[in-house]
Amino acid sequence: MAARRRTAVLISGRGSNMESLIAAAAAPDFPAEIVLVLSNNPDAGGLATAAAAGIPARAIDHRPFGRDRAAHEAEIDAALREASVEIVCLAGYMRLLTPYLVGRWAGRMLNIHPSLLPDFKGLHTHERAIEAGVGHHGCSVHVVTEDLDAGPVVAQARVPVLPGDTPEALAARVLVEEHRLYPEALARFALSLPV
Repeated sequence: MAARRRTAVLISGRGSNMESLIAAAAAPDFPAEIVLVLSNNPDAGGLATAAAAGIPARAIDHRPFGRDRAAHEAEIDAALREASVEIVCLAGYMRLLTPYLVGRWAGRMLNIHPSLLPDFKGLHTHERAIEAGVGHHGCSVHVVTEDLDAGPVVAQARVPVLPGDTPEALAARVLVEEHRLYPEALARFALSLPV
């Protein structure tokens, strides 16, 4: 088997999608290994989860950098390169990235988004799906580009929007699919990269 792709996960909170990636990567035949977890939030619950799984985890708090997003991203980039990362997975990373970091990881950064892209880019996707009256909603894993939620879609999963759905109920059904989809998409993506 080819060498497993060294993968970092960027989180801002509890990291439930990160947990699904860590669990999948525990299988010896999974084509990626999680070698680093970074967060912009020192209080992110996912940092402890990653550390408990034996994965190096650290916070690079964005607040001391003020409005200097590039300086914050330069530190993130340095940490990724120091760990010899090959793929970056955004998993609930709640920061808009600048062209600097997107450019440094062009073609090697994935994001999971809670909608069937290109529908409902940005925030509040579940509320917007219900308000729009769509019959299906879901999640997408896509390659990160400079335009928000606009990169090539790697994989999608659909769930029905049920009569009387609340945003919370819909979000819970979508999250189940996110946890299944992201590891599948990462595996496919890792295998597709040139050696």
